[in-house]
Amino acid sequence: MALRQVIFRFGHGSTKPSPAVLKSQLETPSEIALVSMKPLPRLPQIFKFLFAFYVAIAVFYTTNHLFVSPLRVGLSVLVNHPMSPRALWAVFTTTESKKESLNLIDARAYGLDPHFLQFSGGKTKWESSTFALEHGFGQVDTIVVDEELTLSKAFSTAMRPSKIIPYFYRASGEFESDDITVTTLVTSSRFGAFSRLIDRYRGPISATIHVGNTTNEIRTVLRSLKSLYATSRNMAAYVDVHLVIDSFDRQFNTWRNIARLFARTDYVMMLDVDFYLCTDFRTAIRETPHIMDKLRRGNVALVVPAFEYTKYSDGLDPSVFPRDKRALLSLVKSKHLGMFHASWTPGHNSTDYKRFYAAPPGNIYKVTQYTSAYEPYVIVKREGPPWCDERFIGYGGNKAACLFEMYISGISFFVLTDHFIIHQSHRYEEIARKTERRYNKKLFSEFKEEICFRSLC
Repeated sequence: MALRQVIFRFGHGSTKPSPAVLKSQLETPSEIALVSMKPLPRLPQIFKFLFAFYVAIAVFYTTNHLFVSPLRVGLSVLVNHPMSPRALWAVFTTTESKKESLNLIDARAYGLDPHFLQFSGGKTKWESSTFALEHGFGQVDTIVVDEELTLSKAFSTAMRPSKIIPYFYRASGEFESDDITVTTLVTSSRFGAFSRLIDRYRGPISATIHVGNTTNEIRTVLRSLKSLYATSRNMAAYVDVHLVIDSFDRQFNTWRNIARLFARTDYVMMLDVDFYLCTDFRTAIRETPHIMDKLRRGNVALVVPAFEYTKYSDGLDPSVFPRDKRALLSLVKSKHLGMFHASWTPGHNSTDYKRFYAAPPGNIYKVTQYTSAYEPYVIVKREGPPWCDERFIGYGGNKAACLFEMYISGISFFVLTDHFIIHQSHRYEEIARKTERRYNKKLFSEFKEEICFRSLC
């Protein structure tokens, strides 16, 4: 029977025959083979299904990445921000028993562990002037301003959000007003150098310690600080510690300003924690009347010349560093020691090291070849000189910007001829230095123009 007839017989409306029945109605082998063949898979339909599935996944991922995630973050910020309606309502309705819930709101806003917020939250008090009170004006009661608000204004050009906790640890010692506070910046990787500075100086130190904004790092740093205070009598007696908790590395100028603002003496030294204090400049300055007179006037910065070893390994152990100028000159003559960062001569060359080597003891001399890149380590009056510009983030130009503005404001630099500091060798983050210096070079150029124009107005 012809295949066409078989198909006609079992056509529309009929039950589909089994293969065996169908074969019995066929006559030729070719017809039987044709019916026995398996149908080809529906490849076009499979490809269409896979393509549709891929498109669906792509649309879902793109929608989540571009819209859902940002919306979720935005809503979280709005809800948990300290100035959100939710937070403000909590402020107006809070009683003493609800302080813990407020800490949780603040913790979410800053991404911090709420256990650490108990160390902050002080108040700034303002009183009416004596003149106003004597003439019947003003109020005897003090005006109280929240510390967080005051600090946000004081460091308004710094990167935010940032949690500043002044006097996280406060030294037990009392300091005379004419003393010299070393102001320095410390990260968790420099605690060894910090400990050596404390034991060597044995005088007032105001240190800004940066802590990365993770609960693990906060806990680690606090444990290390507690251990330092527990094991070092000098640290407990002399060191005020101010914490900065945020996600921004190397805000050097902001950290400098914090350490200087919270220093408790009239004079401060701007020092990087990696330097070892080889001589007792503090006692020498305070016991030399004509030098102290210059400091009191507020228009002088005393330079302590900085050195470093020419061989990296020689600068690792400060216990073998020279302790007087004679020993220093011997190492300079043998080329074991030289000017700090000699590869970048504008940074310290204005100190005039040849003149320093030949200067008689007990003397100071004025810097006469100042350049805008000059960045020595100086002692200045705490109140009066300009503050460091906090726009400088990272390596390059940050300290030079501080000192340039001081110079433009009328401050003169004088070099101490009997004293010096030496850099303790350590590795730098070279990739970060290269990138940040390129950015700060452009910023520094614009900054100089801005300061010069401002001084002319």
